[in-house]
Amino acid sequence: MKTIYAWLVVNEFIRSEKFSQIFSWLVKAAEKQGCRLEIKTNAQLLPGLVLGGYQLLQECRRPQFVLFWDKDIRLARLLEKLGLRLFNCADSIEICDDKARTYLELLDQKIHMPKTIIAPKTFRMEGYPDYGFLPQTEQQLGYPMVIKECYGSFGQQVWLAKDRRELLECLGIIKNRPFLFQEYIASSKGQDLRIQMVGTKAVAAMRRVNPEDFRANITNGGSMEAYQPDAGQVAMAKRVMEALKLDFAGVDILFGEHGEPVLCEVNSNAHFVNIWKCTGVNAAEAIVEYCMKCACGAWMPGDVG
Repeated sequence: MKTIYAWLVVNEFIRSEKFSQIFSWLVKAAEKQGCRLEIKTNAQLLPGLVLGGYQLLQECRRPQFVLFWDKDIRLARLLEKLGLRLFNCADSIEICDDKARTYLELLDQKIHMPKTIIAPKTFRMEGYPDYGFLPQTEQQLGYPMVIKECYGSFGQQVWLAKDRRELLECLGIIKNRPFLFQEYIASSKGQDLRIQMVGTKAVAAMRRVNPEDFRANITNGGSMEAYQPDAGQVAMAKRVMEALKLDFAGVDILFGEHGEPVLCEVNSNAHFVNIWKCTGVNAAEAIVEYCMKCACGAWMPGDVG
């Protein structure tokens, strides 16, 4: 079978071992399935594409698809303008990268989410000159209240305010960055569920627990265990994937008061090493298989998603 050629687009300036390991696994998974997945960075691609238009693609071997493992949305849109098929697409990445956008996109999709209030936009460099909007927010959500910056990963830029004083401390840190207020789901304190989705198939899942923190993220000291999601949790993850037009993602779900699933957030480029450690499932293989099948029409064993 003829070797398929594709790009893995990553960020030039993120060079941690955590990311390098993911990229290596994706390249190896592609090689195993007859695909040459060549790593390209946003800094390598943008100058040639912006200044030369189609020239770079004419000089280089044109990829049959692009596995876009970055959040450089401008580059993603440019590649799509040049006719390349991206996994995930620019729209889906952009929506998931912004927690307020995720909430808005899913608001009419019959997906149970915590009550959410998007903070009003400010242009002042030091934040808000007054907090006249806080009393109504407090009345709607009560305390404790979750505060999330719209952009953030690994449970960072997320706080739990127990009263007005702690809330103002958070706002003093956030200043003019976009954020939202959210209902605290006490029944899910320090625990959540991560479902690794590829297409509409749940390929692996783990429960994360942190008795020392309201956030369950492993980066914040949480532990993990393999988990078999129930039908309701899987159905929610599928609806999220379809609504946001995602090819693959990590869907994080909270446990409601009566065990019902409550959507926490969606990660378009979810790290999958931890979920492999506790389930033995290598999501990289399922992701590459899915991309090859969708972009190239190649038959692949497993028929993912």
